[in-house]
Amino acid sequence: GYSINSILYQRGIYPPESFNSVNQYGLRMVVTKDNGLTAYLDNVLSQVKEWLLNKNLQKLVLVVTDVETKAVMERWVFNMETDQEAQLDGRGAKEKSLKEIQHEIQAVIRQITASVTFLPLLENLCTFDLLIYANADAVVPQSWEESDPKYINNAAQPAAA
Repeated sequence: GYSINSILYQRGIYPPESFNSVNQYGLRMVVTKDNGLTAYLDNVLSQVKEWLLNKNLQKLVLVVTDVETKAVMERWVFNMETDQEAQLDGRGAKEKSLKEIQHEIQAVIRQITASVTFLPLLENLCTFDLLIYANADAVVPQSWEESDPKYINNAAQPAAA
């Protein structure tokens, strides 16, 4: 959630006044105070959490789209790795210290911040969508719909998996 909030804030998808600053994991983070966005993220991230626990999640992609032209401007890809030996009740899971977890979260936030410094400003009003790549046997909520991968036109595409 912090990564999504960070991108939405740093890329100006939502205005700065839509966010509160909080200290988490040894970093200054931003969290939306927009009720509609909070409800949307809570809904999506609760499903993401369920799929992670069941080892059904492959990746999450935040797609930034030009509101007027519908052109895909950016794709932020978060590949998910789960401990394949862990059970739902936590048995067999590799133990990680709080410090290790904090270090990993800090690294992701720092990578986002560093990446943003190299990107051009988004000239037009943009919106975003979250694409979730789950295993074929994952149970998908009825209110969700399938989507194309929303690649950026004229950009190098990832090799087929």
